[in-house]
Amino acid sequence: MMDDTPGKRLTELAHGGGCGCKLDPAVLTEILGAPSAFAMPADLLVDAATRDDAAVWRINDETALVATTDFFTPIVDDPREFGRIAATNALSDVYAMGATPIFCLAIVGMPVNALPRETVRQILEGGRSVAEAAGAPIAGGHSIDAAEPIYGLVALGTVHPERLLANARAKAGDVLILGKPLGIGIYSAALKRGTLPEDAYAEMIASTTRLNTPGAALAGMAGVHAATDVTGFGLLGHLSEMASGSGLCGVIDRARVPVFETARRLAGEGVKTGASGRNWSAVAGQVEDADALDELHRTLLCDPQTSGGLLVSCAPEAADGVLALFREHGHGEAALVGRMEDGAGVRVA
Repeated sequence: MMDDTPGKRLTELAHGGGCGCKLDPAVLTEILGAPSAFAMPADLLVDAATRDDAAVWRINDETALVATTDFFTPIVDDPREFGRIAATNALSDVYAMGATPIFCLAIVGMPVNALPRETVRQILEGGRSVAEAAGAPIAGGHSIDAAEPIYGLVALGTVHPERLLANARAKAGDVLILGKPLGIGIYSAALKRGTLPEDAYAEMIASTTRLNTPGAALAGMAGVHAATDVTGFGLLGHLSEMASGSGLCGVIDRARVPVFETARRLAGEGVKTGASGRNWSAVAGQVEDADALDELHRTLLCDPQTSGGLLVSCAPEAADGVLALFREHGHGEAALVGRMEDGAGVRVA
């Protein structure tokens, strides 16, 4: 679990970790301000306007290029595992669009005077191993001397323009399927405190390094309309983006949401990240009867996920096929967790 290099652990060199170090959603909205008045080219099929997982450019009638970037500070102390998690997380945005990854570029920022060269090499090797397993080799990148360790990827993929899975294409009557259990942020908080059990750490590594490969296959399935991946803004935050983009209300059945059991216990004991509170503050105004949602479920449903699962919106008759596909790809804990309805905002049932 620990880095064997002398001095500080990787997680001690960073003020946050994983997707929990993303900017506060409210702060991000304030910074971005109003949409650009620039007339976007017709071939730019998806841009930042709908807060989707990646940008998409139509190359021709058969092929669209999906482009995304994702990077963060360490969530674990093992350098190779940090690289694997960061790469898996970055590639997830490509899969969430229904695309197949083709190649990547590395983003590297390291405090070179605080880390042994071998530690940096292991981070890069971990990322390379995941990218190659996805069939998307790292073809280059850029590195800087930084105050904190930062690693991630620019990930590129391709998809047929008519099979694109944007987060704004959900339909009323759809059901929602979540591909991975929640609780990674809670686990990372416990790890920093030195109180995370070994079996929970193993769960954390297994989940965060499991590629969201079902996404590429979902793009060709009848009845699958939209998808996103659940990362730093938590389940409610990312569902709210899907609901807003689609002009619908996203409904979560709290009893159906898969959560790591140890994470549920730790949350009940008050273990959580600072980001979960920021996530709740950002989304609470969109949640129906927000005051009625208890503290435990606020923590769980707003827990920032690093390399979290896909959230898929599909017709009810497609649900069994979607769940079977997840199981075929090793996502055995995927579950039907809610639905999309006419209306606006988010509701927790």
